[in-house]
Amino acid sequence: MKEASARSGAALDTWRRRTLVPMLAAAVVFLAAYAWPILDPDLPALWEGVCEAVLTVVWALFAADYAIRVWLAPGRWAFVKRNWFDLFVLLLPMLRSLRLVQVVMVLSLVNKRAGTTLRASVARYAAAAAFLVVFCAALAVLDAERGAPDALIQTFPQALWWAATTVTTVGYGDLYPVTASGRLVAGVLFTAGIALLGVVTATLASWFVDKFNENQENAAATRAQVAELADEVRLLREEIAARDRLTGGERQPDRGADSEG
Repeated sequence: MKEASARSGAALDTWRRRTLVPMLAAAVVFLAAYAWPILDPDLPALWEGVCEAVLTVVWALFAADYAIRVWLAPGRWAFVKRNWFDLFVLLLPMLRSLRLVQVVMVLSLVNKRAGTTLRASVARYAAAAAFLVVFCAALAVLDAERGAPDALIQTFPQALWWAATTVTTVGYGDLYPVTASGRLVAGVLFTAGIALLGVVTATLASWFVDKFNENQENAAATRAQVAELADEVRLLREEIAARDRLTGGERQPDRGADSEG
């Protein structure tokens, strides 16, 4: 049983390594196919159909990848519980804004291949996730708000500004969604913004704690070195004093012999 689990876990890791680059490429294609019709509202119907077909194909690839990972996982039910949000997104392809979360899922695979320290990896992941979330939220809210009655967000720069102020929890209030879909995107963005700020705060706190511990360790090492030097100086003084006493004891008879002569 343990050997079968080990083989299955190794197979899952091998699958993840081999599919990393193809999944990343699929995510880029997915994002491009999603963004093009939104950024170019005058796109011909033919190209809109092509983009929609690309979205469907890439979504199917993500679904197949998830199914294969479930099949290869040592504990399938445990794997599903750990990756429940992936399954939730896959089961709701009709919600166009949520489908972009698949791109964020691919970032987690890229993050696992980071070869630097954990903090650098987290910082890089948070920066990439922040950019991706803001860009995708701007696309999603523009797609939902454009053409709606009394909508304030009608252009991509406006949508980008709204997404940036929302994800940072600033919220100037000059732009806001009025449609149900747009408010759904806003709710997702609120949550993402809080999560990203938490990651950044935790990363900075970890950096400060490590710096403090490093300074404490350096100070302790310096004190230990000073104490060691002090012991060496004390031993040298004792050795010199012992030699002086020995030398003095040897010279006294010589002075006595000289006086008798």
